[in-house]
Amino acid sequence: MTFQHTDAGTPEAHWRDWLRTRSLPGLDPDRLLAPGGRLLVLAAHPDDETLGAGGLIAIAAERGLDVDVVIATAGEGSHPQSSTLRGDLARLRSREVVRAVTQLAPTASVHLLDLPDGGLTECAVALADQLSRLARPAASPSGRAVTVLAAPWRRDAHPDHEAAGAVAAELAGALEVPLLEYPIWAWHWAEVGDVRVPWGTAMTLGLSPKTLQHKRSAMACHESQTEPLSAEPGDEALLSAAVLAHFEREVEVFFASDPSASLPAGYFEDFYAGAGPDPWGFETRWYEQRKRALTLASLPRQRFRRAFEPGCSTGLLTAELATRCDEVIALDVAATAVEQARTRTRDLAGVQVARGAIPDDWPAGTFDLILLSEVAYYCAGADLDDLVRRAGDCLADDGVLVACHWRHPVDDYPVGGDLVHARLRQHPRLRLLAAHEEEDFLLDVLVPVQTLSVARQAGLTD
Repeated sequence: MTFQHTDAGTPEAHWRDWLRTRSLPGLDPDRLLAPGGRLLVLAAHPDDETLGAGGLIAIAAERGLDVDVVIATAGEGSHPQSSTLRGDLARLRSREVVRAVTQLAPTASVHLLDLPDGGLTECAVALADQLSRLARPAASPSGRAVTVLAAPWRRDAHPDHEAAGAVAAELAGALEVPLLEYPIWAWHWAEVGDVRVPWGTAMTLGLSPKTLQHKRSAMACHESQTEPLSAEPGDEALLSAAVLAHFEREVEVFFASDPSASLPAGYFEDFYAGAGPDPWGFETRWYEQRKRALTLASLPRQRFRRAFEPGCSTGLLTAELATRCDEVIALDVAATAVEQARTRTRDLAGVQVARGAIPDDWPAGTFDLILLSEVAYYCAGADLDDLVRRAGDCLADDGVLVACHWRHPVDDYPVGGDLVHARLRQHPRLRLLAAHEEEDFLLDVLVPVQTLSVARQAGLTD
């Protein structure tokens, strides 16, 4: 993705109309910004914090949270064709950001790291070290631990924004705190409803007239970006009125990542809407065909009475399970996926495909086969705890639990596949019958502790 700030961009009127019809879920300040907490906001450049999270900063301060704003660079590279010295511009922008944050949160602490503008990718380790130090209670005047972290969106198509966002995401995972990612340039280069944007994780924070006025006053403090530096060529304003309009809304939009929160249903609906009829390549990729064959081959019995397959997607594996099970209950949270799975399995006896989410819509009764295939890493916190408990507890005494999950990190997923399998292996009722480990995925077969091996069940060994 490449763009220029001088491009026409998507008009704010289009975004306003679309956001009005979209009805994104709202962030709950009572839960997220409870008094006694601490908000840490990371900005790649002076003005990012005001544009993307100025309302959040103001609301947090009003609610009694400690607020720390970390400015990674001084933004000295904003006018590369200007005759203004980079050092002079750095000092100017540093003064501007202090004034802006004071407008939003008078008692906030501003931390100027002075890393090179345009060089955060190369300085990611240094940024991570300094941000981690500031996040720890000892670095906070009050001694409070960070409870919410906000940073630029990791895919904002500006290298510094993406580097800062990636560092913040790693820290949020380590601290186990919610991460709110704010887009800046995406409002400019993205189209309304753009499938490159994770709308399924987007949430809004409503701004009162008072809060919005604070934000607008803070935006005005960044004069080096909103007004020409001079009448000389190269000193033109960087942020046009059309760009600034994106940040004068009555709401701020964040992509929310909470290690204690599972992915919402809207995430999957958006994914299916934008990715076509075979979004993961189940039918076309050899990787998926082979993994599916390994999964079926791992089943230690030829026949099963009652199987449960949450996250069934388009029903490709469901149809194959039906040939070895008397009854299969398949579940998916996305209506598009459920419709495709029902069409695929409509002529197969004993197959029931329903729409629902785990663990909340876990079906009643016991199962002698539970298949968790590429689904459990969408759950986090209490949801993951509940999923593991239900999977082990509702397994029949002769039952089999098969888990198969991708191991590589995915930005949007709250937990990784390795963690899921570690948690399943810890269930007190289960033991590991078989395990297949590759660089790309894990495949575990878990059974009640008293279960004999396949050879012992067949009488081939004592």
